[in-house]
This record gives sequence, structure tokens and C-alpha cells, in this order.
Amino acid sequence: MAESLLRVEELSLAFPHEEATRRVLDQVSFDLYPNEVLGLVGESGSGKTMTSLTIIGLLPSTAQVLGGHVWFDGRDLLALSDREMRAVRGAQIAMIFQNPLSALNPLQRAGDQVARAVRIHRQLPKDEAYDTAVVLLRQVGIPDAASRARAYPHQLSGGMAQRVLVAMMLACQPALLIADEPTTGLDVTVQAQIFELIKDIQTDTGATVLLITHDLGVVSEVCHRVAVMYAGQIMERAPVEALFERPQHPYTERLLSSILRVDQPKELDTTQALLPISLDYDTPGCRFANQCPYVLAICREQRPAPHTTAQGHTVFCHKYTDEAP
Repeated sequence: MAESLLRVEELSLAFPHEEATRRVLDQVSFDLYPNEVLGLVGESGSGKTMTSLTIIGLLPSTAQVLGGHVWFDGRDLLALSDREMRAVRGAQIAMIFQNPLSALNPLQRAGDQVARAVRIHRQLPKDEAYDTAVVLLRQVGIPDAASRARAYPHQLSGGMAQRVLVAMMLACQPALLIADEPTTGLDVTVQAQIFELIKDIQTDTGATVLLITHDLGVVSEVCHRVAVMYAGQIMERAPVEALFERPQHPYTERLLSSILRVDQPKELDTTQALLPISLDYDTPGCRFANQCPYVLAICREQRPAPHTTAQGHTVFCHKYTDEAP
């Protein structure tokens, strides 16, 4: 397999909480290879967004990186200065945020915002940059792009605003695109259109994409590989087909069993329902232990080592390790 473009290695992150710190990311590790889409999947509170903000260098000032590395194109992003990170952000790594209207400048027209990104990253004259911006808006599926380019963000629908952000991302021509729940708040039809747009961009440009989502249906359609998170820990990493056909971590099994499928009708088993993620992040072991039907004593005491199969399927579970009785 090719060398990874992005490697998150043993990343741990904490925030102050009362008289202690709360570890919201616990030894998170995964690789993202060129020209692939990796899905980072988990419920609200699993740490997906904190992982992405660490990668792109936009953490809150109170965040404390306790350890680990974020390797991108051979450099550890956590070791870069603010100035060096600003040169990476946008030009080499771009991010599509959850709420497009809050990410756009309300006082600037859509076309001007895209044109500014073009001028900064492509070094084009103002008029040529604006013409390029209109082309990009048309490329991301905005009808009557020349007219919509003159609209302010509040005059755009949520779906159109998200397309403007995608156009700004294309203007930067980044090597890595991070899409953090890019369809939050959009209706189902528009959600499908945005995900199809991201898929088309990846296919047409060969971009590398980290897709952060809670929607396993989207993962099955868009992603090549997937990493499953729970309460700040990676539970499982696998090719998409292998994960859906042979989930190995008890949390992944429970997550997949909660999906109702028309081709596999079944009665809903309420005894297998997932409880909200616990806010107790102090456990030294697996954070799913309190909900796991296979829990062992060691699960609450020690973080399981990764167990990798020949198919590149990695699971963090004591069921598969030598420590299990």
C-alpha cells in the first residue's frame, strides 16, 4: 500500500474540567492514503470533530495536546508554529464545516468570497479571479452561477451555501479535504446531493477526503475505509465492505444492528439499544466496557492493543488479545 498522506498517531487531547482534565481523545490513531475517502464514524460526543480540529490546527485555546503526532506529507503538524500552520491550512488542507452560513462572511457576496480564495491560492488578478470563481460555482452545481455569485449568504439556501464553501475549497486545490458533518441541518434530498458532489470531486480530482459523519449509509456509499470512534477512542478500522459484512468490535456490531434495512426486515430489539456516551473519560480501559455484552475484568483496567487481520481489519478489543482469559 502507498505511503499515507495523513497519519494520526496516538493522539490524546484534554480540556480542563473543574480541578482535573478531561481526556476527550485517547490514543487516536489512523492512516489516510492518497486518493481515498476515509470515514470517521461515531455518535455525538465521540470525538470526531475534535480530531478534525486538531488536524487543521483550530483547537480552542483551552485544549491540551497530551501526546501523539499528526503527520501530513512528512511533517508533524503539531510541531508547526502558528504561521507555518496557516500556510498549510487552506492551501494544503481544507475543511468543510457543519454550518455553512456561519462559515461564510455575511457582509460579502458569495462570488467575492470564492474569488478571494482564488486570488490568495492561485495568485490571479482580481477580474480573472472573479471569473474563475463563477466557473467554480457552476462546477459545484449552482444554477445561474453568475447571478448567484452576487448574492449574500443570507440570500442562499443551506444547500447553496454549502456549495459555495465547496467552491472555496476547490479554489485552494488542497491535497486533503476534511468534511465535518457537511450536511447537518439540510433536508434529505440536499444531503444526498452534497454527498454526491463530494464523491464526484474526489473521483474527478483524485483528492484525499476525511469524511466525518454519524451516517453509516453515507459511509457505505462514499468511503473506501472507515474508522469507528466511541468516547474519544478508536474501536475499529477496516475497509468499508469488511466492516459491514464482518464487524468485529461489540460497539460496531451494536451500531450496525441499530440500522433498519428494507432488504433485511427485523423487529427492533430494545435490549440492544445504545445508551448515550458516558461523560466519564477517566477509565484507563475500554470506554465501551459499561455497555459491552462481552465485558471482561481487564476491559475496565487496560486499553486493548490493536488486533489486525490479514485483510487490514483492525479492532481494539480484549476478545482478540492474549490477555483475555
